[in-house]
Amino acid sequence: MTSTTNTAPGPAPHDRARHRHQAGPAIAILRGGTGEHVEDVVATLVECGVTAIEITTNTPRWREGIAWAVEHYGSAASVGVGTVLDVRQLDDAAAVGASFAVSPHLDADLGERAHERGLGWYPGAATPTEIVRAWQLGARAVKVFPAAQLGGPAFLRQVLAPLDFVDVIPTGGIGVDDVTDYLAAGAVAVGLGSPLVGDALTSGDLDALRGRAERLATTLPR
Repeated sequence: MTSTTNTAPGPAPHDRARHRHQAGPAIAILRGGTGEHVEDVVATLVECGVTAIEITTNTPRWREGIAWAVEHYGSAASVGVGTVLDVRQLDDAAAVGASFAVSPHLDADLGERAHERGLGWYPGAATPTEIVRAWQLGARAVKVFPAAQLGGPAFLRQVLAPLDFVDVIPTGGIGVDDVTDYLAAGAVAVGLGSPLVGDALTSGDLDALRGRAERLATTLPR
């Protein structure tokens, strides 16, 4: 009788088709602010060609923001929820149309519920052991966090040498001009927060945001 140690939801790593984030290789992370400018920030990003949007649960009106983004850009962008810490947040996000869920940590219960709700699950991990465990538990891709502090593209390249079957999304401390280096190191997508969004969620400064988003979009592979 053949046995396996992978009893978690989702296919085993060697059986899984390679994943590419459906909305492109850069995910804009919207975190914080007042909640007043979320819709304008989303619109600016998508119109500039940044078509993967993550709105975190510690952003005021995050549920309303996800619902608005899905309603207005659901066919042109992928909209997800970030900083998911419990199943209730994941359920709320699924109810308003999120297509993926990101966490700073690894939680098997969140992974199981994400599969039940049909959401892509991107849990956070920092070490090779955590990365492999997340993949075994059915992560669509693994959020390597905090990427810059862990060693940046050089760290990623070293980790993926033996773990080239894992799709990773490095996040944390990554600037607009760093994205191509992370993609070259093997990332399938890169998460960018304040280096891309700046203070747009607080001040509503869309001109500066537009400049950064357009610069980012010109560097992304098509």
